[in-house]
Amino acid sequence: MSPTNNTVYLVTGANRGIGYALVAALATRPSTTVFAGARDPTAQSLKDLVAKHPNVHALKVTNGDVANNEAAIAEIKRVAGRLDVLIPNAGISKYYGPLATTPLSEFKDHWEVNTLGFVVLFQAAHTLLLASPSGTPVLAYMTSASGSIGGYVSGHAAAYGSSKAAANFLVKVLDAEHPQLVAMAIHPGWVATDMGNGGAVANGMPAAPVTVEDSVQGILSRIDGATKEKSSGRFWNFAAVNGGNVWDIPTDEVTW
Repeated sequence: MSPTNNTVYLVTGANRGIGYALVAALATRPSTTVFAGARDPTAQSLKDLVAKHPNVHALKVTNGDVANNEAAIAEIKRVAGRLDVLIPNAGISKYYGPLATTPLSEFKDHWEVNTLGFVVLFQAAHTLLLASPSGTPVLAYMTSASGSIGGYVSGHAAAYGSSKAAANFLVKVLDAEHPQLVAMAIHPGWVATDMGNGGAVANGMPAAPVTVEDSVQGILSRIDGATKEKSSGRFWNFAAVNGGNVWDIPTDEVTW
């Protein structure tokens, strides 16, 4: 069981990219336990991280798999006895093209992972999360400005963007339904990960413009000290960026 002053995190999609970097950053904090959820918890990246940080626990979390998600949360309860911060980060963005020719299978794939995967995870975790001894449990969904309707920018990613827009709506639902839960969506930036770089190349760029380090620093700045009054039910930008590019968002919040 974790001590009473400990903070317990679950980060999904943690074997690479933003998820891995979040776990690595959180692992260095005192009085912190981090569960790194991944389809393959035996990935070498996670094995190395667990070996270096005894407060990190690799956990099998398969997006959208009800039984697996319930088993993962049961393991967190057994090991730590609590869950304070849930960061649903696992996601896919794997098809770029006009809506007229986007295969229906791509919509199904993106919604299954990015939207329904979020639902399955919350449904499995909500009892433990809402019982957080902190009194202010946090759910920080890693979304994308690609899911913004008011701030729409074409990225030729209808399947991905619509799946994120739907999940953003669910964040608002959770904020309204649970008075004690700090529920927020966070745009991590267009980050130079495998997924982000794939989108950049599809849009004629050599690589995505935001470093993983800058993204993670910004994400954690939104989560740390988050409160219901100032943070919940809002669509946060990892950081205000005033670069003048079409993808830059110069405000702390993103338009829903």
